[in-house]
Amino acid sequence: MQHDRDIDYGWHDAHALDSQSYLAEPVTRCLRELNARRILDMGCGNGALSHHLQRQGFQIVGCDADAKGIAIARQGNSGAEFRQLSMYQSPTELGETGFDAVVSTEVIEHLYHPSALPGFASSVLKPGGHLILTTPYHGYLKNLLICLVGKWDSHHTPLWDGGHIKFWSYRSLSALLQANGFDVVGFKGAGRVYGLWKSMVISARLRA
Repeated sequence: MQHDRDIDYGWHDAHALDSQSYLAEPVTRCLRELNARRILDMGCGNGALSHHLQRQGFQIVGCDADAKGIAIARQGNSGAEFRQLSMYQSPTELGETGFDAVVSTEVIEHLYHPSALPGFASSVLKPGGHLILTTPYHGYLKNLLICLVGKWDSHHTPLWDGGHIKFWSYRSLSALLQANGFDVVGFKGAGRVYGLWKSMVISARLRA
């Protein structure tokens, strides 16, 4: 199994990426609807979303494999805590459990072993806790439009280091979660217009 503890994802500052900006509101809304308080932000990057959520009143622990990203995150003053930790490592290395929710934004499409993410989350959530995942949205209408305008190659380009390894639909991501002990309980589109969303936000409950 791949381990990415020392990988460099290219973080240089604490500014929010475009995805962090348009996902902040729907993720915050999901957490409020679930009455979650203690949150683990898995794959937190430079900590921009973690700090936003902490300032919204949640208690945040962020973890990421990238040492540079964690160093940047720790320079913030929101009160969020940060650990350098990969989801391919043992959940016991986090040092705590009983989270109300695990949030992971725009991460699962980068994983060679995507089941590692819900597997890690299930070990640190409280019984009945929730996993909130976001990933680029791919649905029939959007995929058809990409083909019609001749943008398939550029949209799915492999010509950059790192990048997206897997492309998810609602159905395939739901199947992954179901197979790893979660039941999907919510779906939201985020960014752009209905049916052409940039990302999807899926919430799933840990099965008893």
